[in-house]
Amino acid sequence: MIFQIGIKTDIEIKTLEDLHKLGQLEEHGKMKVNRSALARELNVDRRTVNKYMSGYTKKKSKDKGSQIDDFYNIIKELLDSTNTQKFFYKRVLWQYLKDNHKLKCSQSNFRHWISKHPEFQSYFDGVNNRTVNGVKRDCSTTHHHIHYETSPGEEAQLDWKESMNILLKDGTEVLINVFALVLSYSRFKVYLLSLNKSQEVVFHFLDKAFETIGGVVKVLRTDNMKTVMDQARTSYFEGKINNKFYQFSKDYGFTVKPCKAGEPMVKAKVETPMKIIDELYAYNGKLDLSELNELLIKINNRVNNTVHPETGIIPVLHLNKEKEFLTPLPQETVRNSYRISPIEVKINSQGMFSYKSNFYSVPISYAGKILQVWKYDDTLHVYNNTKLVTIHQISDIRRNYHPEHYKESVRNTLGNIEDNQIEEIAKNNLKIIGELFE
Repeated sequence: MIFQIGIKTDIEIKTLEDLHKLGQLEEHGKMKVNRSALARELNVDRRTVNKYMSGYTKKKSKDKGSQIDDFYNIIKELLDSTNTQKFFYKRVLWQYLKDNHKLKCSQSNFRHWISKHPEFQSYFDGVNNRTVNGVKRDCSTTHHHIHYETSPGEEAQLDWKESMNILLKDGTEVLINVFALVLSYSRFKVYLLSLNKSQEVVFHFLDKAFETIGGVVKVLRTDNMKTVMDQARTSYFEGKINNKFYQFSKDYGFTVKPCKAGEPMVKAKVETPMKIIDELYAYNGKLDLSELNELLIKINNRVNNTVHPETGIIPVLHLNKEKEFLTPLPQETVRNSYRISPIEVKINSQGMFSYKSNFYSVPISYAGKILQVWKYDDTLHVYNNTKLVTIHQISDIRRNYHPEHYKESVRNTLGNIEDNQIEEIAKNNLKIIGELFE
């Protein structure tokens, strides 16, 4: 059988864009073109014919500068390898520029702009293969799982974002942990910051999370964390729940369902959004602990008020529907047995409070006021009603200052002097205080 193939052998000139074909033939000595005749036929200048025969092509769209171009130098500085701030995802960089440099563009446009700049795209191509602040980023997974959904009020998933090595603005490094509870139906999230993951903190945070969502779910799905499980659940063993946690679950009226060891994707609703918390690294070296906590609250509120990419719904709006299916919180007497109780302290004229014979600073504006101190294992969280004022690590040192608190006191005492003078006075005085009281 023979197939007829419609191969064209004639050169058809209909538009200026077709002239490059004649140019190629003329270049190889195949023919001589009468440019003047072509110009008359196409009703254009002879020079235009010559230009198109030489290979010129008209751009289909005009080159328009992007507003993101104005941020080029800022982006270059932020992505510099010497910068302590780290951006694991383009989304984080986009959000940082929106929040701190008034960038106004869509995330998709920003991602596209970055991809067209190899000097910036290479940063994100390599960031998942680098260890940053002791954290290795590897988003790949070989796990397979079946997608499932649950009814309103049925399930919440619990996890920790563990051991994030964060540089504070005073130069000290801390390992922070972020407690994360996600309602499986509405995808509403509760993020809480702690420097440790003790069972005492887990109980307190779960109570706080249930209070935030307005009730208790029927099932709590967790991994095999030691504060929940004495023995891990595997494919061959159902595991053993810790007695204290089992009693907590009974008091609050939920069932514990641990995942099998090695199958984290079963609770993907809480695992996957953990990438959002990596935004904290974008502020490496820029914040103190209390400011870091405020940033986490801001991130938490933002994700709860943004359309969820998988469900297409806004979690905070769907939470209102889910609340009616939650079971009530237990009585206050039961809750108080699991809560970390606050201590009331009076701030002295130097902007400090006493805890176990040592002193800790707060902003001088709180002098004379009564504040509440919550002890989470080895940290003190200081609140003014519901507002977090500051966080201190418990210390054996007699006087414990956050440098910014001391600078504020210097400014308040000496009046309007130059910032560099305040910096120098505070630095020298804190050095002397440290040598004296350590």
